[in-house]
Amino acid sequence: MSRTEPTTPTGPVVTSLGGGHGLYQTLQAARVAGASFINAVVTVADDGGSSGRLRRELDIVPPGDLRMALASLTADSPEGELWRTTLQHRFGGNGAMAGHAVGNLLLAGLAEESGDMQGALDTVARWTGSVGRVIPVSPQPLEIEADVAGLDDDPRVLRSVRGQVAVATTPGEVRRVRLLPGEPEVSGEAVAAILGADLVTIGPGSWFSSVIPHVLMPEIVAALNETPAQVAVILNLSPETGETHGFTTERHIHVLGQHAPELRVDYFLADNSRRITDGERRNLERAAAGVGATVEFADVRATSPDGGSNLHSPEKLAAALLAFRRSR
Repeated sequence: MSRTEPTTPTGPVVTSLGGGHGLYQTLQAARVAGASFINAVVTVADDGGSSGRLRRELDIVPPGDLRMALASLTADSPEGELWRTTLQHRFGGNGAMAGHAVGNLLLAGLAEESGDMQGALDTVARWTGSVGRVIPVSPQPLEIEADVAGLDDDPRVLRSVRGQVAVATTPGEVRRVRLLPGEPEVSGEAVAAILGADLVTIGPGSWFSSVIPHVLMPEIVAALNETPAQVAVILNLSPETGETHGFTTERHIHVLGQHAPELRVDYFLADNSRRITDGERRNLERAAAGVGATVEFADVRATSPDGGSNLHSPEKLAAALLAFRRSR
C-alpha cells in the first residue's frame, strides 16, 4: 500500500485502540486526517507465529502487533519507507529464523537489553522518525480464554478454549472471552494517551481477540468514560471466519456491550456500501443506545479490482472521522 499523508500539520491528537491489520489501517487513516500526534494502544495477547515463539522463548510481551503499528507510523521519507518494509520483512527458509519478522527480533533484543518493551518501542520510534507512539495496553503478556459452544454433541455445553490463535480459529461459536490473569496490570501510558486525546478510536479488527480485550480492563473503560475526547468504535466490514462467523453488525455491538456494560462511547461507525433495511437500521441504533451511542454510516471500504476488498480505506475512514467529529 502506498504511503498516505496528512493534509494539515495541526490536527487532532488521535489515540487508536486495537491490533493487527485493523489497527494498521486506522493509524493510516489518522495520518490522512492530519493528526498532530498518534498513539497506538495495542493488545498483547498474541500467541501465534513469530510473536508466539518469542513470547514463549523469552517471556516477553508478544511484539507482532506492536511491530505492525510501528511500521504504520514511520516517517514519510525514503529512510522511513525502508524502515517500514524492513520492520515487516519476514525471513524465509526452513531454519530457526524462518517466519520471524525483523521488527519482532529487533524489539525482542532491545527489550531484553533494557528490560522494558515500552523503552524498546520508543527507541525504534525515534530511529524510524515515527509520527506517533506505540503503547502496549499492558506491560505483561496476556492470554485470552473463551467460552465456546458447538464443540460438543450437546450445543448447550460450553467448552473453554485458551489462546488468541485458538479463539480466532475455533469452529465453535464464541460466547464470551476473558483475560488471564484476571486482573492484569494496565499501562499508565495507555491510560494517559486516552485521557489526553482529542479523538479515540476502537477497532476494527478481530472482535474477540483484538478489540474486546481492551475493554475487559476496568482502568481502560474508566479512561474511555472520563476522556474529553470523542470516542468512536469502528465496526468491521464483515464477520470473520472463526470467532465471529455469522455475526451481524448488530451482534458485534451487543457483544461489546455485554463484555463492558459500564462502557460509554459516542458513536459506532458502520460501512454503508451494503444496503440495509429500515428495520436493520433501527436495530443497530437500539443496540448502540445500550452503550450511550449512536450509529453513523459512511462508505469506508477500500476498493479493489474485483470489488471484494475487506479492508477499510484510510482515505475514506479519515474523511468519515473528520466529518462526524465536526458534526458533534
